[in-house]
Amino acid sequence: MSAPKTEPGYHGHAQRHEVPPPLGQAILAGRFGRMFPELSTPLEVPDAALVALGLAMRDDDAPAGENSGNNEEIPAGYTYLGQFIDHDITLDTTTLTEIVDDPMAVENFRTPRLDLDSVYGFGPRAQPSLYDRTTKGMGGDPAPVKLLLGSTAIGGAEAAFAGLPHDLPRNAQGFAIIGDERNDENLLVAQTHLAFLRFHNAMADRLEGKVPRGRLFDSTRRAVVDLYQAMVLRDFLTKLCDVNDIALAVKQREFFRFETFGAFGQPYMPTEFSVAAYRLGHSMVREVYSHNRIFTPGGVVAANFDLLFQFTAKSGLIGTPGDTPANKPTLPGDWIIDWRRFLRFEAPQPPGPVPLNLSRNIDPYLAKELHELGLPPNTSGAATDGSSSLAVMNLRRGAKMKLPAAQDIARFMGIPVLSPDEIGDDTSDGRAARKHGLHQRTPLWYYILKEARKTQGGARLGPLGSRIVAETFVGLLDGDPTSILGRAPSWQFGDPIPGLALDGADRRFTFADMVMIAAEHRENGATTVNLSPIG
Repeated sequence: MSAPKTEPGYHGHAQRHEVPPPLGQAILAGRFGRMFPELSTPLEVPDAALVALGLAMRDDDAPAGENSGNNEEIPAGYTYLGQFIDHDITLDTTTLTEIVDDPMAVENFRTPRLDLDSVYGFGPRAQPSLYDRTTKGMGGDPAPVKLLLGSTAIGGAEAAFAGLPHDLPRNAQGFAIIGDERNDENLLVAQTHLAFLRFHNAMADRLEGKVPRGRLFDSTRRAVVDLYQAMVLRDFLTKLCDVNDIALAVKQREFFRFETFGAFGQPYMPTEFSVAAYRLGHSMVREVYSHNRIFTPGGVVAANFDLLFQFTAKSGLIGTPGDTPANKPTLPGDWIIDWRRFLRFEAPQPPGPVPLNLSRNIDPYLAKELHELGLPPNTSGAATDGSSSLAVMNLRRGAKMKLPAAQDIARFMGIPVLSPDEIGDDTSDGRAARKHGLHQRTPLWYYILKEARKTQGGARLGPLGSRIVAETFVGLLDGDPTSILGRAPSWQFGDPIPGLALDGADRRFTFADMVMIAAEHRENGATTVNLSPIG
């Protein structure tokens, strides 16, 4: 089964809008806007050139020695943490008809804050369906304290893992009961969302009896969001960006000036970030993963691209009629993730070393499956019009949003510009760029990937991409008066994280730390940690 094509865009990056926001001030808080409104000249590119360049951005078509390799610095779990974060800060529900009726209505309906509203929704009082009603009264709280978890179904390969709390909560038709349905569009982001649910519940256990009576949910949510924001700044971003760019943005943001260009001084979502720079994650996606000891290369079957979609309800077969391993009311238990294969832990658990999935390098080459989205099974090659290629979709989106040429942005920021020879080199993508003149004035998304390869060997973003991403994330935190930066305006990147309810929180808190806490299980006063019941 191929990945569904009910909506254009995959792996969490569905098309959000097709009409560019105004060049000047963002009209309302929460709208998309420009980071560089001074740059009013868009890059105009014929569609045929975008198709040619996008189709050349294919990993298996790259010359020998030029194809994308493993990124030893970034375990694969961060690819899907990045997707989860994207869903936490961006959502556009505007239809094409609505956009045509009101071209200025390019609105981000997700709050542009790192506040985990995709997890908590409107809270246990307003949205009780997300919460475990059996925890009402815990710590004296009048409403439920813990988030609801789902139980696994009997697996087709091994039945022993049925009935475990390792799925998203689901309704009678299999659809996930969560704050953002996009977090059930592939299995890895779904299991990431589940880790956040379990993290909140574990933190509630840790804080019970240590916070004022009747305030356990609020205290737990505050601690979880603080740690999440700290993790984004000092773990996730340091995987993608130059740490000096993050520290500089914290000290003094120079380009994401929402105080000047935003409505009422509130942050907006920069299109240079959402349409270009943050789409770096597409190049990190692998074709095949070692998911657990059952579904791994050499096991029953490897967790390939298609299977990761099948074992969901939004994109796949969970809850639908049929008689295959994926046609279950909930996730089959033998598909529970083994986090040891997706993150590095300081103390790996028994039974010993397991294969670690690494992300792919940040570069212009996308896995071939991302060029063949929605095509019939056993189809070889992308559609020649680019309609099946995520790379072409991204390039077209940047053109429709009238983004400036990457070189114009780099010069405006005072960042060294890649030379035409560096962009138009003797690679499949470089030759396509040179043929169509895109080595001199270059689409921003492609340039950022090329820059990462040329300046960092694909290990992380280059100077332009790093600065845009760092400034956006820091700006979103600066503009939230409840965030760890909003509550401590004088905080600097190397300082202890303020206000965190966790022992040793002044050290860097990582995604692996969060998953370790999420894996805690308390019974009869004892706490154990099990990163994978299929270990």
